[in-house]
Amino acid sequence: MKLIDFDGRFDACLQQWYQDNFGKYRTYDEMEEQAPEVYQRFLDTPADWLDGAKPGEYFERFDDPRMLVDWLRAYEEGDVSTPDMLLNRISELGETATEPLMALLRDEQAPQAARMAAMTLLGEIGSAAPAALYADWLARWDGKDELGESALEGLEGLGEEAAGEMLRVLPGATDEGRYGLLSVLSNLRFDRALVENAVELFERRPDLRVQLAAVLGRFGDDFALSALKKAAASEETGYLTFIELRSAIEALGGEAPRRRYSDDDPEYEAMRALEARMLNDDPQ
Repeated sequence: MKLIDFDGRFDACLQQWYQDNFGKYRTYDEMEEQAPEVYQRFLDTPADWLDGAKPGEYFERFDDPRMLVDWLRAYEEGDVSTPDMLLNRISELGETATEPLMALLRDEQAPQAARMAAMTLLGEIGSAAPAALYADWLARWDGKDELGESALEGLEGLGEEAAGEMLRVLPGATDEGRYGLLSVLSNLRFDRALVENAVELFERRPDLRVQLAAVLGRFGDDFALSALKKAAASEETGYLTFIELRSAIEALGGEAPRRRYSDDDPEYEAMRALEARMLNDDPQ
């Protein structure tokens, strides 16, 4: 299948427009503001390099989702930018594109960019098909992998439809995966067992306390107050972490312990320096 460089064609079109219109605008920024209009004209103008078809309508003639998804993969495997118009066409086909997109998503040999595009398109379609796969990926997450992070976003988008799958993988999840799963679940339901799970992780992983404090605050169960207050009172808790802990404690109806920080705390010093810069930059 032919990989047409739509982005390259538009870049050439835009550069030509800049040359033709340079003297009509006072600043480069004013010219930049016209770029969306130039792009729309590019999409709506028949092109000889497309045998007279309009770039914006080129992919509309194709209705085989498997072929279009294969085309997406080919673009990502080639050295050519994937056209937005191709992605839009796949999204327009809706549920009929779910099966080939899921196949692409599962293919570990496919370019990561293609798999990420499949995730985005499945989200646009509103398909719950990837719920189990996303849950499995997130359960193995190390906190760094891009697919795991995208799986977290995908589960957030699916919401309650994916709750069962998240609960399925929670017991065997990595610590980072547990945090991600609990983060999503905290927006969906209240369950004392989930709160206890989050508290255990909160107490054992100080490096995740800022994120987990927000999770515990969203669960809304004052069972977490004891662990939050203990961490907030610890001399090892830095200023920025304390701020997040205090917010969670107050969200649960508690009162945070009083702490006094000084410039000896690097987080406090950094915050004071940032506030000073913002104050000096304030035009008022």
